[in-house]
Amino acid sequence: MPTKPPAADDDADHDVENDPLRAAGDGNRLDQKLGVAVARGVVHKQPRRPMHVAVVGATGVVGRETLSILSERRFPLASLRALASARSAGEELGLDDGKSITVEDLEQADFKGVDVVFFAASGGVSKTWAPRAAAAGAVCIDKSSSFRMDADVPLVVPEVNGQALKDFGRKRIIATPNCSTIQMVQCLAPLERAVGIERVVVCTYQAVSGAGRGGVDELEGQVRALFNFKAIEQSTFDQQIAFNALPRIPARDPIPADGTTGEERKMIEETRKILGRPDLRIGATCVRVPVFNGHSEAIHVELKKPLSADDARRLFAEEPNVLVVDDTKAGLYPTALDASGEDKTLVGRIRVDDSVPDGRGLAFWVVSDNLRTGAALNAVRIAEALCADWL
Repeated sequence: MPTKPPAADDDADHDVENDPLRAAGDGNRLDQKLGVAVARGVVHKQPRRPMHVAVVGATGVVGRETLSILSERRFPLASLRALASARSAGEELGLDDGKSITVEDLEQADFKGVDVVFFAASGGVSKTWAPRAAAAGAVCIDKSSSFRMDADVPLVVPEVNGQALKDFGRKRIIATPNCSTIQMVQCLAPLERAVGIERVVVCTYQAVSGAGRGGVDELEGQVRALFNFKAIEQSTFDQQIAFNALPRIPARDPIPADGTTGEERKMIEETRKILGRPDLRIGATCVRVPVFNGHSEAIHVELKKPLSADDARRLFAEEPNVLVVDDTKAGLYPTALDASGEDKTLVGRIRVDDSVPDGRGLAFWVVSDNLRTGAALNAVRIAEALCADWL
């Protein structure tokens, strides 16, 4: 399949097919680690009727993952369409049920009669086509950053702020957050509800798959070159990514005068919008690391009231899409490999942060599959909630 120029940004369309990142983790890994079978594919909201659905960017990995997750979760479909660029038109995409679907040319698309359109392509595609699909009567669920900070567009993680879906009719567009934001707010939300949050400091360790096909190829190619004593090739990232860590995401965008990168700014602004806390103090440092798939985050929070580590574990465990993997005696904590392919965000290393007085500090480690939970799965969960409660 032809590839577009690489984009070193975690909102790239992730055109990464047949790569080690999708085989990096399987469900058995986490089951073996915990010694129990982890529940997967749990649907919390069921659409009230079969829906007419289209996926834009269907040939990229997030698009393909969206198709797969719709099947896995038995989303009720009246019809299903796959849309992509002209170069992919006519291609047959295999579906999980053994059937196939023919890719249509987006430029020729008519969205009349479509209920829900998933946009899993670039921001430019979303900016052009989401308003057109909405004007035709569809509701658009967009993975790109194009509409996230639009005051008339809900920015949604369903289990955190699902009530925001009530405003979908303003533009008939719903935004899904940046992958690194999703896993963080899933864990911040129960703390905010229980005791309130004063301040958040987060450092991310983000996989190269967040930078799309170019990121995956560059890491793999550099590792092979270095082990064979050859010169490395470098284009997606601004410095060598193999055996290195790069605190600049997106890698090729200029760093603004205040020193906060685009990825860091997204995490700050999106978190405030999702939690409804424009006053929330947040500091973020986003780092690209030589891992194929799965984003990790070290999060420190200053709370409004004291909270013990045990109480924090209980709050996290009560969240529907969070799994606590935390046993200090057994040395048990979650890793990016554990999260790969999983539906839930994993949290561990939960402890009181003594640098905050009066027991109001908490530190924890969060990992999630950035291509699945951080993209396609959140979009499908939005559709489930929307079609259960509002459509």
